[in-house]
Formats: sequence, C-alpha cells, structure tokens
Amino acid sequence: MGGDHAPAAIVDGAVAAARHLDVRLMLVGPAVTLEEALATHTDWRELGIEIVEAPDVVGMAESPAATLRRKPRASIRVAAELVASGGAVALFSAGHTGATVMAVHSAMGMIAGVDRPALATTIPTRNRPAVLLDAGASVECRPHHLLQFALMGSVYARIALGIERPRVGLLSIGEEESKGNELTREAHRLLKAAPIGFIGNVEARAIYSGDADVIVCDGFTGNVVLKTSEGLVDTVEALLGDELQGTFSSQIGYLLSRRAFRRFRRRVDYSEYGGAPLLGVAGLAVVGHGRSSVKAVRNAIAMAYRFATSDMLARVEQEIAAASASLS
Repeated sequence: MGGDHAPAAIVDGAVAAARHLDVRLMLVGPAVTLEEALATHTDWRELGIEIVEAPDVVGMAESPAATLRRKPRASIRVAAELVASGGAVALFSAGHTGATVMAVHSAMGMIAGVDRPALATTIPTRNRPAVLLDAGASVECRPHHLLQFALMGSVYARIALGIERPRVGLLSIGEEESKGNELTREAHRLLKAAPIGFIGNVEARAIYSGDADVIVCDGFTGNVVLKTSEGLVDTVEALLGDELQGTFSSQIGYLLSRRAFRRFRRRVDYSEYGGAPLLGVAGLAVVGHGRSSVKAVRNAIAMAYRFATSDMLARVEQEIAAASASLS
C-alpha cells in the first residue's frame, strides 16, 4: 500500500515477479483494495499470490512512531511480523521509509554486533556500481555506527556486487583525515584500524568517480546525496532533450546516438536495482523508492529473492562477528 503509485504499481510489479521467479508472494493491505488491483490479472491465484488482510496504512505525511502505535494492524507492521515469525523470508516496501525501518527493527531486531540499521543504495560510477550507506535509515549516528556501516557495506559489496576486495571511503568535506566534523574525524580513526579496505575520506564530487566501492556516511547526509543525485539526473535528461530537439542537425545526432542514451539511462535509473536492502536487521527487508514503478518493484522482489536464496543474512552475520572479534 506504500508508494506514490500504490497499490497499482506494487501489485503489477508483484505479478510480474511471480510470473518470472520461483517464488510465492503475499500482498499485505486492505483485502478489498488489493483484490480490485489484482482484477486485471486473471491468473494471479495460479501464480501463488496470497492476500494478507491489514486494514490500516501509514500515510507518507504521518509520524511513523505515533502512527504505528495507533495502528497496530498497519500493513507494514503486519508484513514485518510475517517475516519475523517465519511466514515469509523477506519484505519489500515502497512506503514510508521511517515506518518501514521502525516496523522492521521492532519485529525482527538487530543482528549481533550492529546497533543501527543502514540502507545500502546501489549507485552508478564511471567504472562499476558502488554502495552508499546509510541512505536514510539512521539519521543521527555516532562514529562506531559508521564503522558498522562500513563493515556491512563491505560484506554487501562482496555478496551483491561481486567485488572481492571492496574499497571503502568515508564521505567528508576534504580528503585529509583532519577535515570534517567530530563524527567524521573520529570515524576516520576507527575505519583506519578496521579490517577493511579503507582508502580514506571521499569528497562529494568523487562519489561517482569509481574510486570507492563503498561510501559511508550518516543517514541524513546519505539521503541528501541520494535526492540531489536523482534531481540532477532528471535535470540533465531534460536539458539534453531540450538541446537535441533544438535543431535539425542535433536531431540527426540524437538518432545516431540514441543507443548510447539508452545505455546511459539504464546506468543511472534506480529502477534497474529495485530497492535498497536494510542492513543490520535480523531479517531480509528491501526498501523501494516512493516513486517505484512496476519495473522497480519487480526488480526489488528479484533482489529479495536473490538474497534469500544466497543466504545473505547468515553471511553478513558471520562476517560482522569475525570483524568484531578482530577489533576486540
């Protein structure tokens, strides 16, 4: 029920995923509303799709803590409890990020050695995809939280992106370790001593250079970076469109290079990745963009399926335990 285009985009994306993956799906929300959205898919029952009744929804403008207390049968809370109880192996939501994080944290708890969850967003770079975390789950952080994010991000980069030795950078206002605020300076000291491929501070202009495979920051900073980047991509595309429609010669140029433009769009399109896993919680949860399209929902479900079948959660727990032991 969450997201700018819910429930239609969520339902259509779920049906698309069910048709292409060996997976059973449970759609959580008001049953009547979901049945109406599923009506256009005559085969949905044969696809192993089940409706789970949850009468309430957390609106995007509502306070997550107060609303979850007031609405114990909110759809995100019911979905999180399904995963925590073993009724499902993973959760996807494109709704209120704060409510999703709180519901998942409350229902599933945290893995040993991790105090705060982090959203690990895949971002494009000039070389290969990289991971930015935290992208909005934990707004206020302490230095040891950033260390935990770096450890989890390194594990995620190895498992999800196939990077054997991820290079970890700390987002700051200068490359020198003395630059930044108290949080980044102390985090730099901790990361320098950690058993990871720490390359030092990374300035904002170098995020997409490909110099780092994992970029670590607090959730407030990461979310601002993410939203700024999305706005920049939209603006660049609009400007390119305006320029290419300007003259006859530029239109011819566009026709000759449209394959390159399509490749560019795929590289910067968030829907290609689907969503961001919420790392640190003792369960699999993928958080989608509020604007998630059918394609984004399908790919997010595929991501959750991939993580479940690769036993990612257990691997993250093992590597965090090993890293914590080496630091103690």
